[in-house]
Amino acid sequence: MPDHSERPTLLYTLYCGLTGVAAPIVWQTVRKKLQAADVPVERQHERLGHASLPRPNGQLIWFHAASVGETLSVITLIKRLGQRLPQAEFLITSGTPTSAALIAKRMPPRTRHQFPPLDTSGPVQRFLTHWRPDAGIFVESEIWPRLIVESADRKIPLALLNARLSDKSVEGWKKRPVTARFILDKFSLFLTQNDKAAENLRQMGAAPERVQSGTNLKAMSDPLPVDQNTVSQIQNQISGRPVWIASSTHQGEEDAVLAAHAQLLKQRPDLLLLLIPRHPERRDEVHALIKQTGLTAAFRSSDQAITDTTQIYVADTLGETGTWYAICPIVFLGGSLKEIGGHNPFEPAQAGAAVITGPGYYNFAETFAPLIETGGAVEINSAPQLAAIVDKWLSDPSALNSARTASKSCVNTQKSALNDVVETLCTRLDLRPQDPSPSG
Repeated sequence: MPDHSERPTLLYTLYCGLTGVAAPIVWQTVRKKLQAADVPVERQHERLGHASLPRPNGQLIWFHAASVGETLSVITLIKRLGQRLPQAEFLITSGTPTSAALIAKRMPPRTRHQFPPLDTSGPVQRFLTHWRPDAGIFVESEIWPRLIVESADRKIPLALLNARLSDKSVEGWKKRPVTARFILDKFSLFLTQNDKAAENLRQMGAAPERVQSGTNLKAMSDPLPVDQNTVSQIQNQISGRPVWIASSTHQGEEDAVLAAHAQLLKQRPDLLLLLIPRHPERRDEVHALIKQTGLTAAFRSSDQAITDTTQIYVADTLGETGTWYAICPIVFLGGSLKEIGGHNPFEPAQAGAAVITGPGYYNFAETFAPLIETGGAVEINSAPQLAAIVDKWLSDPSALNSARTASKSCVNTQKSALNDVVETLCTRLDLRPQDPSPSG
């Protein structure tokens, strides 16, 4: 079990002092971002630890995630935990309005969402006093020192799930070994994405017996939701034209995607590109890039229909990616042509797509490795290579079907690990089914 008796280090004490002084400035910055996203005032105050919902009775399991990807990755786990612990209630905290909006659409039973408290004394104390979680599960690389230490001081068992830390972060913590060990000692369990992450945590000072190498939680997520009415509508507009998808693209990547599409159009003048920018608010920038190429585009956010002359359909909306994947089985996944780290390839793979990636997918290295090895994904480095693999799969249905089968097989293999994750969490955090409360 974690040892909570160790005294706070000088660095931790300094962190608490500095964040306390900076709290008013940080709050103003956070509040402005929430206001800009039209978050109600009551919900803005959740960042100050003022809950907007009552605490449910009984066992409450709290998941804390950074943003959209991390939050959605735990939804399937919460559903499975809910089956394993039928009396348990769940709380998800995440920091972005986008994540809050998407969670609201996919909320599991007996679950509620709140914005997390700022990592300062007042907000953290108010949050923990109100919610009194029976366990806290931090997802991926969210290390909030005060929230972690204060939770442990209240004897809340903690786990770091899907643990993934950048090399830069690891080196930074290794230079502060006493404070790193002080923070890491608060966790009962570290369940990492891969062996490298497990070794990094041990080198940072995590107790070896609490570190367990697992799998990428995002590989076990439920398939993205699909709106069949939209699928039918878009398919009618496409009218049987060949299509390929460039999904979750970032600044600096659309140039290569558009160049590849322009090259493909020379042989396939009726080809349609379905372009899904990672950040829809970049629509004006994307529009300008498309105009520079001389290609024609329709924009989802403007309710523009696909016509015979539309060469690019820009799906600049949130929460519809699963619908677009249901339309086309060829997906280039962005965040990979630049040093961004990539995105979750199992989302298109679960939809039955063959996946194309650039080389910069280091955040999902362990996820892409089996996909590439079995042929479910292909790595490219340039616009010509991207055009070549899209052309191959459009020309050779047998090759495309083999790639799609391989990608789906990898997903099914990973999904079998979910039960192991559930059992590990229940064992290490002492989570047991509770007897129903007697009726009055």
